[in-house]
Amino acid sequence: MTQTSRDRAPAQEAGYPKESTAWTGWVVFAGVMLMMLGAFQVIQGLVALFDDGFYLVRPNGLIVHATYNTWGWTHLIIGAVGIVAGLGLIAGNIAARVLGVVVAAVSAIVNLGFISAYPVWSTIIIALDVVVIYAIIVHGGELRNRR
Repeated sequence: MTQTSRDRAPAQEAGYPKESTAWTGWVVFAGVMLMMLGAFQVIQGLVALFDDGFYLVRPNGLIVHATYNTWGWTHLIIGAVGIVAGLGLIAGNIAARVLGVVVAAVSAIVNLGFISAYPVWSTIIIALDVVVIYAIIVHGGELRNRR
């Protein structure tokens, strides 16, 4: 028997497979990485707030001329939102998918502006942000089907 369009599951109509695939693991990976990246951002923000001598250059040597207090609060906010988005992403929340992509993109841009202060770390964070964005955008819909 063939299914009519009203008998199909919404996941099939959206182009997603009816059952979860192995790619669902990528979304869980993205959620966990988003929480870890959030924690890394929080640590980086706290270091900027409490020990600005840790970084390679003074604030006037950065791409964006701002004090390390400003950078610290920026990293803290991105980190906190990233942790929340990662938790929501693992729960399969559609709003968390959108928020996760936005947070990862903003994190990559902020770390690009911060790259002269902490080059290796900022480069690693940017690369991980790109992987998280890929996993969320390409395979995010499959996590919803798993619940």
